[in-house]
Amino acid sequence: MKRVGLFGGSFDPVHHAHVALARQALDQLALDEVRWIPVGLPWQKARELAPAADREAMVRLAIEGEPRFVLDRIELRRRGPSFTLDTVRELHAANPGTDWFLILGQDQYATLHTWRDWRELLGLVTMVVANRPGASVAINPQVADFRHQAVVLPMMDISSTEVRRRAAAGEPIDDLVPEAVAEYIERRHLYRS
Repeated sequence: MKRVGLFGGSFDPVHHAHVALARQALDQLALDEVRWIPVGLPWQKARELAPAADREAMVRLAIEGEPRFVLDRIELRRRGPSFTLDTVRELHAANPGTDWFLILGQDQYATLHTWRDWRELLGLVTMVVANRPGASVAINPQVADFRHQAVVLPMMDISSTEVRRRAAAGEPIDDLVPEAVAEYIERRHLYRS
């Protein structure tokens, strides 16, 4: 049975911690691939995202050179809000015989019970919760009965918010994002007001 990780997010922009998490998931879970799924229209984000084409291009640049990383445009093609369950249903139907692993950060895990039809979603995937060394994941009692695995991340204090802040201020971001992504952000003048 093929083992595939699903790694969704706004990736606004993608940064080193995203790449590190995907690599750790590949290795620790013996995955055949990790599908990077940039969100189309996020239902839980209030702020406006960078254009989808730019976010897609940055993910493509960040995952170059790792054949087990795959960019999946499934949510970018879909009209309306992006719900993870819709994505998983579609992938599940199109790829029988695949074992799906939903890769989540601790912040996403904490609010999972607010996601649309989360019980059905967790019946279709194994949850993988990213956990920083020394940090404990508070088990959400509503989702505790579903399959979990933890992926321990190297300690990386990087956020997309910080990347956007630095880019807006004209400060260097090379230490936060892959080189090709930094060049793309500079060339496209992203996150400048």
